[in-house]
Amino acid sequence: MSVKSHSHEKIDAVLFDLDGTLLDTASDLAATLNALLLAQQLPPLPLSAIRPMISEGAAGLLKLGFNLSEKDPKFPRLRQQFIEYYSQHSCEQTQLFAGVDTLIDHLETNHVAWGIVTNKSEALTMPLIEHFPLLKKAKCIVGGDTLSHSKPHPKPLLHACECIKSTPKHCVYIGDAKRDIDAANAAGMRSLIALYGYIPNQAELNSWHATAMINTPLELIDWLKQSNKTNH
Repeated sequence: MSVKSHSHEKIDAVLFDLDGTLLDTASDLAATLNALLLAQQLPPLPLSAIRPMISEGAAGLLKLGFNLSEKDPKFPRLRQQFIEYYSQHSCEQTQLFAGVDTLIDHLETNHVAWGIVTNKSEALTMPLIEHFPLLKKAKCIVGGDTLSHSKPHPKPLLHACECIKSTPKHCVYIGDAKRDIDAANAAGMRSLIALYGYIPNQAELNSWHATAMINTPLELIDWLKQSNKTNH
């Protein structure tokens, strides 16, 4: 389904990815990978090398650090160690991206329903939500294991849409990974790339076929005003 097909409809709901979109989780995830590397007497990696890979989750980070694929017999145990360490240290350096608080206040004030759809498991997502009271205002939170499918499948986005009592044509999804945009496009929603997130290769972005791109969280406010002005 084309994302442009609903461009005349008013946007009344916003769905966000979590890591790299609302929360800057890179430092805690990088510290987790480096703790595992150090435990095996391997040199730690700089944050600059790890940050672009954050959206690939534990599998992508372990591949970066240990050059392991998910099929490697050592992978399951390392992944378990990664998740256990991260779950104990996930809120140490993680912060809301600058402007997210103002953005959420704007959505709340203007009665725009909003929710979170992430591929992070519920067990790792909920402590972060608890740690940032602002995020508890989300009308729905869909984790990577909430349903039988995760992104790039459209099901989590369609489920979130129902939860916040909106429809895909009136909804926009913001994320920083290709699977986010693929999921939104498949769901018939408009899609925005969060350029401030964890994007490994800026050159590929046009091939994602997003509706638009934003450089900061606050640009979403202008995009919504512009979009809804044109769409009336």
